[in-house]
Amino acid sequence: MYDSILITGGAGFIGSNLAIFLKRKFPSSEITCFDSLKRRGSELNLVRLRESGIHFFHGDVRNSEDFEPLPPFDLMVECSAEPSVLAGINSSPKYVLNTNLSGTIQCLEEVRKNNAAIIFLSTSRVYPFRKINQLSFKEEKTRYSLEENPGYSGVSISGIQEDFPLHGPRSLYGATKLCSEYLIGEYIDSYGIRGIINRCGLVAGPWQMGKVDQGVVMLWVACHLLGKNLTYIGYNGTGKQVRDVLHIDDLCSLIAHQSERMEEFNGEIFNVGGGLENSVSLQEMTSICREITGNELFISSDPVTRPNDLIWYVTDNAKVARSFGWKPEKSVKDTITDISRWIQTNKKLISNII
Repeated sequence: MYDSILITGGAGFIGSNLAIFLKRKFPSSEITCFDSLKRRGSELNLVRLRESGIHFFHGDVRNSEDFEPLPPFDLMVECSAEPSVLAGINSSPKYVLNTNLSGTIQCLEEVRKNNAAIIFLSTSRVYPFRKINQLSFKEEKTRYSLEENPGYSGVSISGIQEDFPLHGPRSLYGATKLCSEYLIGEYIDSYGIRGIINRCGLVAGPWQMGKVDQGVVMLWVACHLLGKNLTYIGYNGTGKQVRDVLHIDDLCSLIAHQSERMEEFNGEIFNVGGGLENSVSLQEMTSICREITGNELFISSDPVTRPNDLIWYVTDNAKVARSFGWKPEKSVKDTITDISRWIQTNKKLISNII
C-alpha cells in the first residue's frame, strides 16, 4: 500500500469523506488533505480531518508555490474542482478554467515530480448534453425513460457507456474536465506516471453542502427538513428529469480498490455512478423525501430549461463492475435516509449554509 496519499480538494465533500475512509482502511498510510476552503462549509470538515489523524494544508491548486510545503506522496487523488455546470455562463469563465484546467496542470506536475500515481475524479458531464438529450425517451407517469433502441452508439438500456460520442458542447465545467483527462493521458505516456480516471455521476451523502447547480440530493432533503422552498426547473417544470445517485461510501470503496490495482488498470477510464437501479426523477425523489422526513413541501414549477441541462443521465457501470467486481451497495432511499439523519444531527451547524 502507499506510504503517503495526497487528496486535493481534501476539505470538500468527496475529498474529506474519502480521506477519512482511506485512513480507516489503510491506517499505516499518511494522508494529507490540501484545499483552498473556498466553498462555504468546507471549513467544517477540518475538525473531522484532525480527529481522524489526517494532515491538512491550506492552499490553492492554481498556485504551484502552495504545493511546496507538502510532504512527498505516492498517490494523489485529485478531487479539486469548480463543479457547477452553470459556472461561467453569466459571469467570467476565469475561475472555472483556472481551477479545473490550470489546477490539473499543477497537480500533474506534482505527480510527475514525486513519481507518483493519480486517481482523477472527472465527471459524466464530459459527454455532450445535446447528444444525450437527443436520445429516444418516453414520458412516463413520474419520469422520462430511455427507449429500448436509444439511437446512438455508446449507450445501452443500462445507461451511458465510456465510448459515448464526445463531439459537441458539454459546458465549460465539462470541457475543463475532458481537457484534464487528455492531459493525464499525455503525462502517463510521456512521463510514466500511473493514472486512473473516474467519470463520476451524481454523488451524494452526509457532509455535502448542496446547491441548486451541484448537490441536488442534499438540497432536496435539506429543504424538506428545514422548510425551505423548492422548484422543478426545466422540461415543462414537471420534475420528471432523471439522474442516478451514488452514495459517497460506495465511491470511496471503489477508489480504495483502484488504489491497490493501479498498475493493472493504468490509463483506464471508467464511468462510475449509481446505475439504473439507483436512478430517480425529481418527482420520485420528492416522494422519498416526504416518506423519510414526514414533511410535505409545496414545490413550484419553472418550465424554462437551464443552459447545459440534461433530461436524463444514467451511468452504465458495466466496465467498472467487470474490472473491480464493484457495484453500488446503497440505494437512493439509503442515501436520502443517511442525509436526513446527518442534517437532523447537525441542523444548527448547517442551517445557514445549505
